Amino acid sequence: MKSYELIIIGGGLAGLCCAIHLAKEGKSVVVIEKESFPHHKVCGEYVSNEVVGYLNALGIDPYHHGAVAINELEWSTVDGKNVCVELPLGGFGMSRFALDHLLFQKASSFCEVVQETVTEVSFHDNIFTVETQTGTHFQAPIVVGAFGKRSLLDKKLERKFINERTAWMAVKGHYEYDYPVNRVGLHTFDGGYCGLSKTESGSVNACYLATVPSFKNAGSLEAHRKTVVSSNPILKEFFAKAKPLFDAPLTISQISFASKPPVENHIFMVGDSAGLIHPLCGNGMAMAIHGAKIFCELYLQASKEEPLNRADLERAYEKQWSATFSNRLRVGSWVQEILMRPGWASIGYQVVRKAPMLLKKIIQQTHGQPIA
Repeated sequence: MKSYELIIIGGGLAGLCCAIHLAKEGKSVVVIEKESFPHHKVCGEYVSNEVVGYLNALGIDPYHHGAVAINELEWSTVDGKNVCVELPLGGFGMSRFALDHLLFQKASSFCEVVQETVTEVSFHDNIFTVETQTGTHFQAPIVVGAFGKRSLLDKKLERKFINERTAWMAVKGHYEYDYPVNRVGLHTFDGGYCGLSKTESGSVNACYLATVPSFKNAGSLEAHRKTVVSSNPILKEFFAKAKPLFDAPLTISQISFASKPPVENHIFMVGDSAGLIHPLCGNGMAMAIHGAKIFCELYLQASKEEPLNRADLERAYEKQWSATFSNRLRVGSWVQEILMRPGWASIGYQVVRKAPMLLKKIIQQTHGQPIA
C-alpha cells in the first residue's frame, strides 16, 4: 500500500497542473493516468491567454515551445457568411500532444506519475483507497478527479449525468493547410460546428462536434464530412484541399454537457470532470487549468489547519468553482442554442456584422481575466 497526501486520477491538463502546483509546495502527490505520454486527444487546441501567467508560474512557457499567438476569430454561418473580429484577450495554439507532454515532464520532476487504469475508489474513515487494474493500492486523505469528459469511473461513482442520454460526437484531425497563423475559426454546419487553428507544428487542428443522429444518417465519418460538414462552403474548401496528417481521424462519443457537481463522493473534480463548456466557446482548456489553480490554492490554505476540515474545503471549492465558471457555462449553452438554429444564427450574423463589438462582448462572457 502506497500512501500520499493527494491522489490525482487523470493526467490531462487539470490533473497535471494540480500535481505540479501541489508538489512544488511540498505536498506528496501521485498522478494515475491510464494512457502513455505523449498522445493526441480529441479537443480544440486553442487556449485562452487568461492562463498563460499561471502556466508560467508552474514553469511552463508555451510560447517558448512553439505555441502560436492567436488574436483573431472568424465565425461563419452554415451558408458560409463570415465575420472576423479581434479576440479581446487572445490565446495560443498548441496541440494537446505537445502541451500535455510539457506538463507531464514538469510533473514527473516533482512527483510520481503512474501509468495504470483506476478500477475502484473507496472512502472509509476519512481515507481514500484507490485500486488499479494491476491490483496496486494507493491511499490518501484527498482524491482529485481529473479523468475527463466521460470515464468508467463516472459509472462506478454513479454520477447522475452518466446515465443521461447524450447526442454529441466529436472528430479531430491534424492537416497540412495554408491557414492564417493568428486565427481561430468557428464554422457552423447543419447540426454541428468545427474549429480550425494552427498548432506549434505548423499543422492545422480541425475538431468538429456534431449530433449522433447526423452521423448515423450519413452512414460513415467520410460521408458525414463530405455531405454534412462540407455543407458550409468554408469547410468544404478546407477539407477538399487540406492534407490529412493522421492515419485516421480521432473520435469520441457520448459527450455530455449536463451539469456536474464539482465535489462528488468527497472527490474534488477538476477540468472536464467538473463541467464541460461547449467547444464553440474555445475555452475548455483554459477552464481546466484555471479550475486546477482554484482547487490547489484552497487546499493549500486549508491544509495549514490540523486536522484539515474537509467539509469546509468542499463547500469553499464548490462555491468558488461555481462563482468562476457557472456564468460561462450558461452563456456557452445559450450561444450553442443560437448557432444550432440556422434562422437564429442568420439573424445573429446580421447583428454582429453591423456591430462586431457585440461578438467581442459575448466572447468576454465565456472567458475570464488573466490569472497569475
